[in-house]
Amino acid sequence: MAIFSASRAKPKKSAIFLNISFIFLFLFYIATSYFLDQSNEPEVTAKLSLRPQEELTKSEGCSGIHDYTDYKSKCVYIKSNIGCRSKGYINYLQIFYCTCGKFSMLGHTILLLWLAVLFYLLGNTAADYFCPSLESLSKLLKLSPTIAGVTLLSLGNGAPDVFASIVSFTRSSNGDVGLNSILGGAFFVSSVVVGVISILTSPCQISVDKCSFIRDVCFFLFSLCCLLLIILVGKISLWGAISFLSIYLGYVSVVCIMHCQYRKKNHLAGDGNQEEFLESGIPLLGCVDDEKPVLVDKTTDKDQRSSMIFCNLDSSFCYYSGRLLYVLELPLYLPRRLTIPVVSEERWSRPFAVISVALAPILLAALCTSQREKEFGSKSSLVTYMTSGLIGIVLGNVAYVTTKKSSPPKKSLLPWLAGGFFMSVTWSYIIAEELVSLLISLGYILGINPSVLGLTVLAWGNSLGDLIANVAMAVNGGADGAQIAISGCYAGPMFNMLLGLGISLIFSSGSKYPSSFVIPEDPSLYETLGFLIGGLLWTLVILPRKNMRLDRSLGIGLLAIYLCFLSLRLARSLGLLKLH
Repeated sequence: MAIFSASRAKPKKSAIFLNISFIFLFLFYIATSYFLDQSNEPEVTAKLSLRPQEELTKSEGCSGIHDYTDYKSKCVYIKSNIGCRSKGYINYLQIFYCTCGKFSMLGHTILLLWLAVLFYLLGNTAADYFCPSLESLSKLLKLSPTIAGVTLLSLGNGAPDVFASIVSFTRSSNGDVGLNSILGGAFFVSSVVVGVISILTSPCQISVDKCSFIRDVCFFLFSLCCLLLIILVGKISLWGAISFLSIYLGYVSVVCIMHCQYRKKNHLAGDGNQEEFLESGIPLLGCVDDEKPVLVDKTTDKDQRSSMIFCNLDSSFCYYSGRLLYVLELPLYLPRRLTIPVVSEERWSRPFAVISVALAPILLAALCTSQREKEFGSKSSLVTYMTSGLIGIVLGNVAYVTTKKSSPPKKSLLPWLAGGFFMSVTWSYIIAEELVSLLISLGYILGINPSVLGLTVLAWGNSLGDLIANVAMAVNGGADGAQIAISGCYAGPMFNMLLGLGISLIFSSGSKYPSSFVIPEDPSLYETLGFLIGGLLWTLVILPRKNMRLDRSLGIGLLAIYLCFLSLRLARSLGLLKLH
């Protein structure tokens, strides 16, 4: 998700647009919640009183909404059916059918704008808060580049997919969204991204390391076969979920062993260049993110020059316009900045650090009370808020006493980094929960299975950064850059699948222990897995035959496989093709 990384001193047009959209959506939500809904409440209440009591308490989803024709009846159905209640914090179906009513175009625009805002927030939180915390932790713990690349930095790149999968299993009744999102993202990256890289780099006759490639693809295929077996069985126990997650530990062990052997061999041979190539050949996905700001700086250099010329014309106008842009960025930036501790040298601010430490416990208390709203009364919530407020005051005073205004703390960094990591995880979880809830609601509105949206919209949105960053690395980084990009295209999706689905399955099966967790039934998963395995086998056959050189035949074949898969899913969604 490196695409979302941006400097605070250089606000992007897209970020400003999304912040303005957020302000508009927030004001719209407040206005409609307190004014329009109150005017419609008597009419809706009268219709609810005419409906049978057993119909008011049924909870088998919200699929019956399209049985009604007018928006008023749909609004009554949504408010009377427990299955239509949102799993997130906002009831999108109620906004679309009750608030917007007959203005369906307005409803679609609002939900699509909010979808873009959520995608931006999820990626930007990972890029600006989650990844820096992981990188600093890896340096503090003195992890080798190999271990950091296949653990912490891979987690930073795959955070959106991992959190979306966990939320889909734990906070919604639609685990299909998480499964399809992970598999859709893996298929997109391993087919489209690798295909585009192969086509663009084919004139350069670039070869990739055979051992690293075969290792990554074989582990990926083994993981997919294990997942296929789990889906065929239809259920999984707690120990089975732990075993599935442990596959990645085996992968990390093999990578480390190969790295040590190769490094020892190069040390005996005294060849430093080969060792540097090895470091680039490992799936060190953080290198992709590190290269991205360089590309951004190149593209924004012309904009800086033009803005300097423009600012010289009227310095006062430039000053006030700059302050206006800064203010417009605050709505999406400030809530996270005030609750996530940041101790990096370039972003250090003592007031922000103290406030974030003081407000973080309150945010956690608000999250806990909202999750358990139905189980505890207002008295328990008040006690929770008072306790968290007291903890925040103590931590804030400690932070104020132990920090300096000029520079971030140099000692006792582990609590700061751990706090920043935990709070960025909290924000990613909140945003992912809302994103999954919105996709499920859009599935009901558009009459599309939410799993299809997870396979396409959610997977594409989370993989867009990988597409841009990996292709840029392969095109501009030469042979080493192509090696890093190709390794990332397989190690990253495998990490997302094993960690995202593994943790989700552990949570879900742990809640059912000693019984087994039943996997959501979705026949289309077999198609996705089949095409994904087919794309990997195509790569595994073609690359060795081409002496590990990336060429057009490999790329065109991968793109053709992905387009065939999309055509099949589209035909089934539209009812043009029915497979039993």
